Amino acid sequence: MHFDEFLKYTPKILNVELPATNAHVKMAPSNRVELLKNINLEEISPKKAAVMMLFYPKKTQTHLALILRTSYNGVHSSQIAFPGGKVEPEDLNLSETAIRETHEEIGVHPSHINVIRAFTEVYIPPSNFMVYPFMGFSKSELEFALQEDEVAGIVELPLVDFLNDKNVVTNTMKTSYAGDIEVPGFKVEQHFIWGATAMMMSELKETLKMIL
Repeated sequence: MHFDEFLKYTPKILNVELPATNAHVKMAPSNRVELLKNINLEEISPKKAAVMMLFYPKKTQTHLALILRTSYNGVHSSQIAFPGGKVEPEDLNLSETAIRETHEEIGVHPSHINVIRAFTEVYIPPSNFMVYPFMGFSKSELEFALQEDEVAGIVELPLVDFLNDKNVVTNTMKTSYAGDIEVPGFKVEQHFIWGATAMMMSELKETLKMIL
């Protein structure tokens, strides 16, 4: 989709009722759905993080920015994610966290990020984080500058591919809290996007399909 056309639709997103957990569960491993039913979030007091689901033009066509995490000794090593990170004391709000982290991780200046709205938060059991996603856009083509100790690469996902249901697949894999299980996700290039990021993408995709 041409980016100028995409921008014409973005104001409608403010009036859409988000599909929330109904969209999340479509991309959640079955054991995670059961796990979340039995979790008392008040007792475990999860840490907070925020991410940016950032759209931008590339050769006039609408794209969505994702990052490839670096390989490290942790539960999210080498995974595909949205740029973002944990809340810091100086952040005025969660939206500012998402903007700041996007600037730090992929070099997009805050003045180039227009936040449209917040989406539904997602809890990540292995790391005990509650992640708050925000949808935003940049009107100009982006030149990325990666925070190399955290980001190994950029995945530029065309909107037309994101909306294509053929890219929703299921893989058998081991997670940090289960053995071999069937996991739904998005196939993007050679990558398989699953877990919390896929759950956020599911809500974003369903919301966009309501207005486009």
